[in-house]
Amino acid sequence: MSDRALAVVRAGALTTVQDRGRPGHAHLGVPRSGALDAPAAALVNRLVGNPADAAVLETTLNGCAVRPRSTVTVAVGGAPCPVTVDGRPAAWGAPVRVPAGALLDVGPAVRGVRSYVAVAGGIAVEPVLGSRSTDLLSGLGPAPLTDGTVLPLGRVPAPHARVDVAPQPAPPAELLLRVTLGPRDDWFTPEAVRLFTSRAYRVSSASNRIGLRTEGPALERVRPGELASEGMVLGAIQVPPDGRPVVFLADHPTTGGYPVIGVVRAADLPSAAQAVPGTPIRFTAVRRR
Repeated sequence: MSDRALAVVRAGALTTVQDRGRPGHAHLGVPRSGALDAPAAALVNRLVGNPADAAVLETTLNGCAVRPRSTVTVAVGGAPCPVTVDGRPAAWGAPVRVPAGALLDVGPAVRGVRSYVAVAGGIAVEPVLGSRSTDLLSGLGPAPLTDGTVLPLGRVPAPHARVDVAPQPAPPAELLLRVTLGPRDDWFTPEAVRLFTSRAYRVSSASNRIGLRTEGPALERVRPGELASEGMVLGAIQVPPDGRPVVFLADHPTTGGYPVIGVVRAADLPSAAQAVPGTPIRFTAVRRR
């Protein structure tokens, strides 16, 4: 194998390869997937000179550690975390040179959930349906990283950015999600809709890349039974039988039979990627555009 590669020393709780995803395949039952915090992934790519759609590593909570086979430039962003190279502190949110054979350790998130690791040249695993993203629901793309995995890297792009640190938004202390109600809000009592848009929920520890699950008041229906399966979109808020809303994220199913009470604005979803369990959530109804 070429020396343009990374060897995974510590895979972490869940580290996956992600890019901008594979939109346009919902009719085949394939969700978009891609980085949950897309702005963070795009920023670390810019810091190392990659195009915004280059594949990066997305870590979950406790980071990962990798060893490059040749000298590389990397940048770590998203959830703030300690970064070291062979045990020595290195910059977070800025380009870092990692010599061949050195250990790059991306530590546990200090705040937030998901950190992003970009390497100059990008992670060059084989694309599937035009994307290198790992999709946990369909199983497309590379498997989540395990210790000992070796990841090929692409060609080194343009020179990396010359910055000391790049400002990034802090993970949310409270998650504010703007919601367009419908198409099935009429399946719920008026009081349930009022509760949904006025009471605070919390992020559940059962959340994952498929959906952000919530804890809080159960939403009462006025209609019994279930729908025939309908198409689901990114940001759809489905309400299962327990009455607690679930916000669909990048690896969501493309169809579902539980009623959708509303859809979150796309611009608000990156912050959902960084909301730790227990974070308060407020859903605010906005008018259709």
